[in-house]
Amino acid sequence: MEKEDNVARIYYTIGEVAAMFEVNTSLIRFWEKEFDIIQPKKNKKGNRLFTQKDVDNFHLIYNLVKERGYTLKGAKEKLRKNPEDSTRDYELIKSLNKMENFLRGIKKHLES
Repeated sequence: MEKEDNVARIYYTIGEVAAMFEVNTSLIRFWEKEFDIIQPKKNKKGNRLFTQKDVDNFHLIYNLVKERGYTLKGAKEKLRKNPEDSTRDYELIKSLNKMENFLRGIKKHLES
């Protein structure tokens, strides 16, 4: 692992955010316009620079729309009415995914 992987990033480019979610940059721009919780900074060239909070909000949106099947309207409403519930649900899913990966690693280690 490179040293940079261990250091918290301040800003991510649109390409980096798109790669994290395996989506096109056009979807990132679209969600930015649709969801007011995404507020990237722009540099002098006009390039979007996303903070970790923006990335976390993309995770929430991605979870609702892509993984749980919400419509954009439904996801906006859920985030507006119950942002704490959405965040808690996402954090729970993230913890369960980490646990699953950990257990799979143990299983793989025991099988070898």
